[in-house]
Amino acid sequence: MEFNVKTLEGKDAGKVSLSDAIFGLEPREDILARVVRWQLAKKQQGTHQAKGRADVARTGAKMYKQKGTGRARHHSARAPQFRGGGKAHGPVARSHEHDLPKKVRALGLRHALSAKFKAEDVIVIDNLVATEAKTKALAGAFETLGLTNALFIGGAELDSNFKLAAKNIPNIDVLPVQGINVYDILRRGKLVLSKAAVEALEERFK
Repeated sequence: MEFNVKTLEGKDAGKVSLSDAIFGLEPREDILARVVRWQLAKKQQGTHQAKGRADVARTGAKMYKQKGTGRARHHSARAPQFRGGGKAHGPVARSHEHDLPKKVRALGLRHALSAKFKAEDVIVIDNLVATEAKTKALAGAFETLGLTNALFIGGAELDSNFKLAAKNIPNIDVLPVQGINVYDILRRGKLVLSKAAVEALEERFK
């Protein structure tokens, strides 16, 4: 399908062909949810740790004699029911990672791109290049395009001036095309692709 290309100044810059196999799918929420869950689980540090009864520093001696006190039969003061005792079934440091087939991940990315296209939240820019690393100038250009919450995907190499200028603008993310992912696409309002990014995606899913 043909799609209009704009410049950063908001002017027309011709057209680009978008593949139906990437941008024309009917988005499936179940696939998107699986990929986002996989991404967030992989990102989670898993460094939470509570001390169990084997970890707390308390005496191991029997609290009081077994019989004749009229109280319950206890042994260690490290037991979870006592103040200062270990935590029962507490969190332990572990990896939250789980497997997701490569084909599902790739399909999830195509469905995320299709979801943005279907919602009319895709913009194609001819080139993501800034003449100087000035945040104010770039913020003005984004305002002209109506971009307040967006993910910018450039080519394999990002223009350093553009990257630096966009760094301080809130709710704006900039990634090279190899860093494109489902979670970042869905968490931002608009998806802005450079022509180089479109070509790279076409090549990737050929």
